[in-house]
Order: sequence, then structure tokens, then C-alpha cells
Amino acid sequence: MKKEYWIILIVYIAMQLSSIVGLPLMVFGSELITGTRMDEGTAVSSWLVISFSLALIIILFLLRKDMKVERSLSEQSSVVKSIAWAIGGVFLALIAQSVAANIEYMIGIEMGSENTQQIMSIIETSSIVIIVVSIIGPILEEIIFRKIIFGSLHKRFNFFISALLSSVIFAAAHTEFEHLLLYSAMGFTFAFLYVKTKRILVPIFAHVAMNSLVVVMQLNMEEIEKWLEEMEQVAAFIGGVL
Repeated sequence: MKKEYWIILIVYIAMQLSSIVGLPLMVFGSELITGTRMDEGTAVSSWLVISFSLALIIILFLLRKDMKVERSLSEQSSVVKSIAWAIGGVFLALIAQSVAANIEYMIGIEMGSENTQQIMSIIETSSIVIIVVSIIGPILEEIIFRKIIFGSLHKRFNFFISALLSSVIFAAAHTEFEHLLLYSAMGFTFAFLYVKTKRILVPIFAHVAMNSLVVVMQLNMEEIEKWLEEMEQVAAFIGGVL
């Protein structure tokens, strides 16, 4: 693996662990400067935005040469095909997620993600975190788990083994081991999109779209549930009339 890739992995891991130091700095630093201690929720959301943004800037800088090389690759899919795969990839990811969720349910694993609920709680504290969850996070994950980890493995192994290993690592990184199958299915789908088009922007688009969809649905869950109840009442009424 390239030296730059190892540095990128270290930057990503450091970002994930940075809250250990970053949160106390945010809290006590604000008290020192303003005389008022920042509440924990604001500190968490602020540090998430700062740490993820800095990591993305550093990683994109380290990848600047790679991005130039990738743009010149002749085996890349055309722009039109890549756009089609990016859009179609959203539906592939939704199908993979649905299948995996149903399999988990059949073997006794409850639906719903604790990780997602924690993220939504942070978003309710500060809406700017949506940028991290919907855009910056997916970009970083696709660079780390697809471009670097999957890409490096694919140079030595076939697609299935490379996608499987990188997807399990991707799933484990979310630390919800009961949903290992769910996250692995998503990772496998994004790896397929990457190897199919040779453009990292394709799985990035699909991942961003998926996360954005989840956020929108979670934020509007009450309205969605109300709408479903109304549709059920309409269906019952029509059924009674017929």
C-alpha cells in the first residue's frame, strides 16, 4: 500500500479518536475564552464538524495526485454510464439494505440502529451536523473503505474476497456488531459500484444519497407515520365500500 494511504488511514483513525481530547478542549476552552462553559451537546456537534472537516481537507490534499491519475484512466466508465450507475446504485443499496434487514429480522435481530438514533439526537441539538452525516462522513468512508482498503485488496484478490473483507471491516467500524450483515451488504454494494465504474465518485454519490435519505426520513418520521395511518384508513374505507 502507498505511503500516502497509510498516512490517510492514520488521519482517519486519529479523527475517530480525537473527541477524547477535542471535547474537553471545546468545553474548557469556551469557558476560558467567554467565561461560559459550553454544554456537552453543542461541544459534541461542534467537534464533529471541526474534526471531520479537517480530516477531509487533509485526506483530499494527500490524494491530489491519485485523483489526477484516476481521471486519466482509460478503463473508467463514461460520464453518462457513471451517472446512470450512481443513480442506479442508490436503488441497489436500498435493495441490499432491505434484504439484509429482513434476514437479520428473521434470525431474531431487532430492526433499528442505535448508532442512527444517537446521530439523530446530535442533529436535533445542532442541525449543522447533517453536513457531516450526509456528506462529509460518506465521502471519508468511501475513500477509506472502498478506494484504499478495497482497492488495495483487489490488487491481490478477486472481487468477491476483496469486497467481502473490506465490507466486514466497514461494518465492524460502525461498532454495531448485531447489524454486521446490514453494514456489510451496504459495503459490498458500494464496492461493486466502484469496481464497475472505476470512479470513486459513483459510490460516494450513492452513499451520500442513502445517508441523506435516512436523515430526511428520520427527521420526518412523525409525518411519515401519520401519512401511512391515513393511507391505511383510506384503504379500509375503499375496501368497506367495495
